[in-house]
Amino acid sequence: MESIESTTQSQILLTPEGYKTLQEELEHLTTVKRQEIADRLRDSREHGEFSEDNSELDEVKSEQAMVENRIADLRAIFAAAQVIDVNALSSDSVQIGTYVNVEGVDNSVTFEFRVVSSIEADPDRDLVSDESPLGTAVLGRNPGEVVQVEAPAGAIRYKIVSIRA
Repeated sequence: MESIESTTQSQILLTPEGYKTLQEELEHLTTVKRQEIADRLRDSREHGEFSEDNSELDEVKSEQAMVENRIADLRAIFAAAQVIDVNALSSDSVQIGTYVNVEGVDNSVTFEFRVVSSIEADPDRDLVSDESPLGTAVLGRNPGEVVQVEAPAGAIRYKIVSIRA
């Protein structure tokens, strides 16, 4: 996931699913996680566990800082976010939000992925960032075109088989 500093300079395009996932994360952090941390801090105080060298306290404070930073990041994302109208997506060329089915030119590997912004990229769920080598290679391209992706093992060529919203 990219740093929020680089994303606040421009509009952030999110799929409806990505927007919902980030909303759920923000809700969880502000209602559940904050309360858990407050409870842990309160328990430590009640047990007199606040001392200069209390590693538990340091751990809770560190977790609290990470949660507050993530909440701030999410709020900044929402301030710059635009949800993609998936009904307005075209199957003529690859855009953020479209599903792309590709086939390896040099082998018979075929797979489908969705091009998304770097904020919601998750390769394990076949959500490929528009800023990744594969995302960059296919963005704006049409079915039938062959693209080349630079990979650690060398250049890989894919034919865009189909695009869908």
